[in-house]
Amino acid sequence: MPDAQDTIQPLKPVVKDYAWGIRGPDSRVARFALESGSISEIDPSAPYAELWLGTHPAGPTMLEDGRTLEEAVGEPLPFLFKVLSAGKALSIQAHPDKLMAQKLHQDNPEKYKDATHKPELAIALTPFEAMCGFRRIEEISVFLRKHPEFAACVSPDAKLQVFMAQDEETERFALRELFSSFMHCDPAISTEQLSIMLDRLRQEATAAYRHPHDEPPWERKAARAILRLAQQFPGDPGAMAPLFLNYLLIAPGESFFMAANEPHAYVAGEIIECMAQSDNVVRAGLTGKFKDVDNLVNMLSYTMGGPYIDAGAPSPTEAILRYTPPVPEFEVMIITVQPGERLTLPDLEVPAIFTTIEGAGFATTSNQEQSSNGEDTSQYSKLNQGRSFYLPPSAPPLRLMVGLSQRGPMKIALAHKNLHLDKPTSPLSGMHHESEVMSQSPYNISTRSPTHSGDEYINTVVSSDDLTQLNAKLQKQAF
Repeated sequence: MPDAQDTIQPLKPVVKDYAWGIRGPDSRVARFALESGSISEIDPSAPYAELWLGTHPAGPTMLEDGRTLEEAVGEPLPFLFKVLSAGKALSIQAHPDKLMAQKLHQDNPEKYKDATHKPELAIALTPFEAMCGFRRIEEISVFLRKHPEFAACVSPDAKLQVFMAQDEETERFALRELFSSFMHCDPAISTEQLSIMLDRLRQEATAAYRHPHDEPPWERKAARAILRLAQQFPGDPGAMAPLFLNYLLIAPGESFFMAANEPHAYVAGEIIECMAQSDNVVRAGLTGKFKDVDNLVNMLSYTMGGPYIDAGAPSPTEAILRYTPPVPEFEVMIITVQPGERLTLPDLEVPAIFTTIEGAGFATTSNQEQSSNGEDTSQYSKLNQGRSFYLPPSAPPLRLMVGLSQRGPMKIALAHKNLHLDKPTSPLSGMHHESEVMSQSPYNISTRSPTHSGDEYINTVVSSDDLTQLNAKLQKQAF
């Protein structure tokens, strides 16, 4: 039998039941948790919000042999890997940079338990809605004129700064003044103005037919978002956030990077999320949790424009997509294996975690062995959707396989320390004003397999005879 340090090891992730999670079996988090053995059954009434894979003390992942993942690795991982299922909006929030994280932890360790930063990468599993980054000052000016209720929650001086801003420096100053004024508005005023706005928007939504060209799509989208958020958080002025934050929808496979000190609020959908190992969140709206408005206002960068949307860098083909942020703690690979194919991954030499996000197949780190009659005697593990594994740094290259009878591909998401920091696929700031072309150099994949020496990665078609033999053998294995 191979040493445990040379084989992939099944993981039991930790489930978080935050109120914003998708309820019951509709949640990927619930289904993944059931498949991995983290829960014994799915409660149809319970929210299943996050699945944690990592060594963070607030949710340490376990191995099947009873050890923690940290014990197996020998030290804390620098990243935290998650699956998120958002049924309603998360709070308006930002994550501090390293210096601010240390200060928050020192000043209020009860609320800010980590002294580290939390940059994060979100990759969509379903269509995903989010508010990310501040709108451009011109768009906010339009909304101040169009929505008098919003304008009533902002001081005259802050509005004047917005209307008079002429360059990047004055725009940032105006944005800060506007956000601070809105967040510090007397709750009695902002709540009343929200109620008036909602009555007006509902009347407009049910009014006689209006031609779509009468109003730009981004303005209509903001109005609908306000009505939706107000239903989820009655009386919370944070429902007006679409008037100053970008509202976006990304497709499965697309991603964005949120750097420190950038405001955001995830709204609905399911994603993979990877971040530095921290749980620090500074909140200011759309939540019943602790709000820290002053610190949020003071820490934000006040850049404008939405996040750069990254569809992954083919590395070297679409079979392996690399999502590399400009931070050293982590990067993510989305790996696709088609029916009837085998794929050999790189020799990473760093601890890695992976989870099956679509389809099913098999995996092994055993060097391919054959019996005297030519049968593959390697030990395979079954990869069903939702199963997660630890890949030790000393393990041989991971080999993946999907049977020819499968009716669709298998996809896995794999996270590890950033090995391509000099080749990011997302910009440093996480925000952009114009289209930016990022370096998408191929993922440098190597293998120790002597029969494929020199290949960047191995993707071979599996013959019907091979699959028949392997499937027969796998039927006898206990997974």
